[in-house]
Amino acid sequence: MKLSTKGRYGLRALVDLAVHSENGTVSIQSIANRQNISVSYLEQLVGKMRRAGIVTSIRGAAGGYRLAKPPSTISVGDVLRALEGDLEAVNCPGNDEVPACEAAPTCVTKYVWKRINDSISQAVDTIMIEELVQESKKLNGKE
Repeated sequence: MKLSTKGRYGLRALVDLAVHSENGTVSIQSIANRQNISVSYLEQLVGKMRRAGIVTSIRGAAGGYRLAKPPSTISVGDVLRALEGDLEAVNCPGNDEVPACEAAPTCVTKYVWKRINDSISQAVDTIMIEELVQESKKLNGKE
């Protein structure tokens, strides 16, 4: 599995938003400037995260974006799935509830693909945005 720029840039942008929204809303322009991401591309990414319930927008003079819920409750997996869709490295029909593969009853490689997919999910679902916010603050000397 290889993540596209949607996942990589979107996660960077969300961490930036989490770090800077502690004092209110954050504009797309300010995230774009700090992360060196085009505003139009960032708008697409934030739109996907807004539809997934990860961020919320505020209109008006003091408007912008902020997290829709605490960073301790948002996993990297939530963000990547919102931006990339399914995170499976291998889509094996032998692992479906009703196997759609003739070889499923005797295929042993389906166990390999399941373990790989489960490992990816376990990894991204146990890293919370709050952890990345803390790491960002350490790296930037703000803690």
